[in-house]
Amino acid sequence: MAEEKSFKYVIVGGGVSAGYAAREFSKQGLKPGELAIISREQVPPYERPALSKGYINLENKATLPGFYVCAGSGGEKQLPQWYKENGIELLLDTEIVKADLAAKTLVTGTGQVFKYQTLLAATGSSVTRLSDFGVQGADAKNIFYLRELGDADELVNAMNAKKNGKAVVVGGGYIGLELGSALKVNNLEVTMVYPEPWCMPRLFTAGIASFYEGYYANKGINIVKGTVAAGFSTNSDGEVTEVKLKDGRTLKADIVIVGVGARPIISLFKGQVEEEKGGLKTDAFFKTSVPDVYAIGDIATFPMKLYNEMRRVEHVDHARKSAEQAVKAIKAAEEGKSIPEYDYLPYFYSRAFDLSWQFYGDNVGETVLFGDNDPKSPKPKFGSYWIKEGKLIGVFLEGGTPEENKAIAKVARVQPSVESLDVLSKKGLSFVSTI
Repeated sequence: MAEEKSFKYVIVGGGVSAGYAAREFSKQGLKPGELAIISREQVPPYERPALSKGYINLENKATLPGFYVCAGSGGEKQLPQWYKENGIELLLDTEIVKADLAAKTLVTGTGQVFKYQTLLAATGSSVTRLSDFGVQGADAKNIFYLRELGDADELVNAMNAKKNGKAVVVGGGYIGLELGSALKVNNLEVTMVYPEPWCMPRLFTAGIASFYEGYYANKGINIVKGTVAAGFSTNSDGEVTEVKLKDGRTLKADIVIVGVGARPIISLFKGQVEEEKGGLKTDAFFKTSVPDVYAIGDIATFPMKLYNEMRRVEHVDHARKSAEQAVKAIKAAEEGKSIPEYDYLPYFYSRAFDLSWQFYGDNVGETVLFGDNDPKSPKPKFGSYWIKEGKLIGVFLEGGTPEENKAIAKVARVQPSVESLDVLSKKGLSFVSTI
């Protein structure tokens, strides 16, 4: 039986949240040996967005140690030795298979036992696989998913092996759009397939989407909407050769990349912690229903103060900020102090080709499209406002300057009154500068 190890604080998971929580602990003051991070991954916490945004760009590749946390938010990079220097035990390639929260005990796949006083659950999300839906042939070689560094390495190898080949991207969300552009930039012939009437339907309106679809088409990307991958054909090596679509068409493929969503990883805590909206329910300090257990990042369903409702947010910005909030709350509680409640403004962004957009707030209500959204424009700049009950509550902007992006964030937080949609559409982006 492996010996038992005890720590004051344990973080389960080694993604973005874990890295930012570690930094906050070290800022707040940590004694050597007080904190352990237990991660399934084989490398220290890194900025996950770099995988789709830079790592698979073969011409101008982002590599480690370039994107260890906290590089993505302008902080110091936490190299492997940073954890040692800060007295933090970093246990990589280690999977927790059982958590007994009542006994404050964690057990690894090899039977190693860890005890903690305070637990931070930062297990993140796992990627949804086509095999989960029983899609025939979905285990063929060269069908890829992108969640972890190992996934990205496999994809890069295949891109090198299948130079100038045919790539099919299944899914029209974030990952689909970012990978579609990355594959095209790397000279693959790209087809995107998705069931919805337009790309990124959870955020984009038809007006926003038509710009990106037009832009991608002008770059030579073939877009197939309104159908899904129903099966795959393979060659004698077991490599994918064709994607069979539900509408009966087939697409030739040397590489297939699937981006059809992710699910929070909460199986360790099932039946022990109160759940809501697919995540672990927390308060404004990321405390769960179990004493001394906190949940951060993708798996936390927390009170979003701005909209007065419980939300779960899968985004790097919230992964960072929730981690900092939880650690501040833990430290404040130890000293009998209090800190302000988490007051998060939803924020999403993406970069593809020469494009770059940001979104702040909530995308519900009526919409007003403004600016130049012609995909053939040399410098397109356009956006959308969302108005609910006479208040502006969300803003999307493509091609904004840093100042303009700051201004739209401010507007989404302030939620100014809007007298009429006509006035708003005439004013366009200039409305922001009046707030």
